[in-house]
Amino acid sequence: MPENPLSKIALLGLAISLGAIAAAMMAGFGTLLAWWDYRTGFGILSWAAGTGLVGAAVSLAGGFFATLPARRGLALAATGMVAGILAYAVPASGLNQARSVPKIHDITTDTANPPAFVASLDARKKAGARNSVVYAGDSIAAQQRRAYPDIKPVTVEDSPARLFERALTVARNAGWEILEADKQAGRIEATDTTLWFGFKDDIVIRIQAGAAGGSRLDIRSISRVGRSDAGANAARIRSYLTELSKN
Repeated sequence: MPENPLSKIALLGLAISLGAIAAAMMAGFGTLLAWWDYRTGFGILSWAAGTGLVGAAVSLAGGFFATLPARRGLALAATGMVAGILAYAVPASGLNQARSVPKIHDITTDTANPPAFVASLDARKKAGARNSVVYAGDSIAAQQRRAYPDIKPVTVEDSPARLFERALTVARNAGWEILEADKQAGRIEATDTTLWFGFKDDIVIRIQAGAAGGSRLDIRSISRVGRSDAGANAARIRSYLTELSKN
């Protein structure tokens, strides 16, 4: 029996869904390769999400019209629906995450006296960073405390020199680009680059002698562009401090 012509609807849905996935991937990698600005990348990603929904809907229609003998059409419809939903779900998940956190991009364990950037300044200037490294104070500190109450300084019994070595090892193991490691000043500066869009966030770690002995570590992570970091800087600090506690 010849294949049901209506299974071509399922094939069309699959093609649309796969095109949406390809566009979503290129949105990020095109930004990473500097083919376009990150805002253009976000626009492409938004388009891909909408197109993914269209692909899923067309695939669903194809599966509905496909008759039992046209099992290939059913398989195409199922694959197209899954691909379309994925093309929509990944950007939608990121958008929901961004909406669930405050629109801030500068996170630190010490909101009263945040660690200062030194070595990162030239790199940020050359990259055309839009966000200032001047801490905005109470306007973002209060938002951070509400959203990320667990982001706090670390105090240990180690000497500052020992803690510095531990902190530097963990930073290197995280895959960060180390810009400066000044043991005498107790300062480590680094840059972390995201895999997909290639966003660069700068990190500074400050190590001081503790008020009651031992040492204290503070860390600050700030995005170069974007009003909101979608929680990325807080997540980075959490991950770093967790690994530091194991080291």
